[in-house]
Amino acid sequence: MVVARSVTLFVIAALFEIGGAWLVWQGLREHRGWIWIGAGVIALGAYGFVATLQPDGEFGRILAAYGGVFVAGSIAWGMVADGYRPDRWDVLGALICLAGMAVIMYAPRNH
Repeated sequence: MVVARSVTLFVIAALFEIGGAWLVWQGLREHRGWIWIGAGVIALGAYGFVATLQPDGEFGRILAAYGGVFVAGSIAWGMVADGYRPDRWDVLGALICLAGMAVIMYAPRNH
């Protein structure tokens, strides 16, 4: 159950962080305005909060592992939101990052 909670929190964090960055991008680069930027800033702040809810108490481990989720999530977000078409190397790289995340977070430890 701890792993399922942790994975769920990583997914929620990714939605907030990637979504927040995308909103800021849309506000600035696509000239959608300050409301989009403000919503992005709020989402980015929510990401920071969600990350603290992880069951593991090691900040460095959480952020390092989240990096793998961020890579894969960013590719998925680009596909859904912007029509990005990843090639096989994008997919392979994302899978490698997710495997690294799993090792960092869920490998058995003696503590």
